[in-house]
Amino acid sequence: MKRIVLFFAGVAAGITLVFLVAGWIGWPVKFPGTTQETATASPEKVEAKHEAPGHVELSEDQIREAGITIAQAGGGMLKRHFLAPGSLIPDADHIGRVSVRVLATVTELRKRLGDVVEKGEIVAAIESREVADAKSEYLAARLTNDLQQTLYARQKTLVETRIVSENEFLRTRLTANDAQIKLDGARQKLFALGLSESEIADLPNQPPESLRTQFLRAPISGRVSERRVDLGGLIGREGQESELYVIVNLDDIWVDLAVSPEDINAVREGVSVKIRAIGTEDEASAGVIFVSPLLDRETRNARVIATMPNRDHRWKPGTFVTAEVPLSGAPSTVIVSKKALQTIKGTPTVFVRDADGFEARSVRTGREDDDDIEIVSGLAAGETIAVQNTFTLKAEVEKDEAEHGHD
Repeated sequence: MKRIVLFFAGVAAGITLVFLVAGWIGWPVKFPGTTQETATASPEKVEAKHEAPGHVELSEDQIREAGITIAQAGGGMLKRHFLAPGSLIPDADHIGRVSVRVLATVTELRKRLGDVVEKGEIVAAIESREVADAKSEYLAARLTNDLQQTLYARQKTLVETRIVSENEFLRTRLTANDAQIKLDGARQKLFALGLSESEIADLPNQPPESLRTQFLRAPISGRVSERRVDLGGLIGREGQESELYVIVNLDDIWVDLAVSPEDINAVREGVSVKIRAIGTEDEASAGVIFVSPLLDRETRNARVIATMPNRDHRWKPGTFVTAEVPLSGAPSTVIVSKKALQTIKGTPTVFVRDADGFEARSVRTGREDDDDIEIVSGLAAGETIAVQNTFTLKAEVEKDEAEHGHD
């Protein structure tokens, strides 16, 4: 019995000791089960930190250090265009041909291929019986006219003093007029053969053996692109060559374009097109001067001709080119640079400047060209947006969203 009493007394003493220790360390005791309560409380703090999703807070210094540039969104016209293939050809208004109009023999060729010539410069000489006959006719008509004009002047003085009759005076005047007409006809024939005014005036001073010689002059300034005859060759009759040289001036050059029927209605004469040489970085502007009203029977394309300056002669005929032909259209209310646009979660997005940084705003896009794009909704004209280095802002937004989703 004594042992049982001692056992219960020990249990009571142990319980008393436990309560004394609990009171000393604090009550109630925190057990591991309370960890769940702590874990459920933390998301409230994270959500408060990201209460504005899609917003990037940046100071002016941070914006400058990140290389982000801003600009106001505005309206305007998109530079839309279509591409047309083509090739370069010589300007038809700057091609000259040195040719003859009589049967002749080539006696002198003063220019070779590629030589530069000036307008009016002598490039060749020929010998022709027709030329000799025409010169002889002119010289004879000139002498006859001089004599008849002298007789007419004398008869005019005599008729005033009534030394000769009026009928005789009228016959002399008729003869003088006829001589003048024949002289004018002979001069015009020499002009038709290609002789200049100075050459005709100098004929009386030339030796007789030079009457069969005719000098040929360049009709334009440029370079010799073709030489079609040889020294001593017979030229000038049907079935024979009549051209000695072809001279081309490449200070201006034509662009011969082939435009499809679907696009030809958008091309207007006077519009400027951008020309790029295939396989090179060369680029220039040309003005459309001709739009054909007809379609080619074989290709079903319309011919369009544009002209462009070529003072340094770097553009060569025969070069294949591509032309950017602008398209007209209605103006757009809001246009932004394509560099300002980023895609976030599959949606086009721009970054609008506010007091604290930038707001990522979803927009709906419309038409576009190579550099700009139309904003149909989501952005108003006059709002300030980021236009350079916007990928930095996109990375920040996606980073915050990833952290938010993880938490």
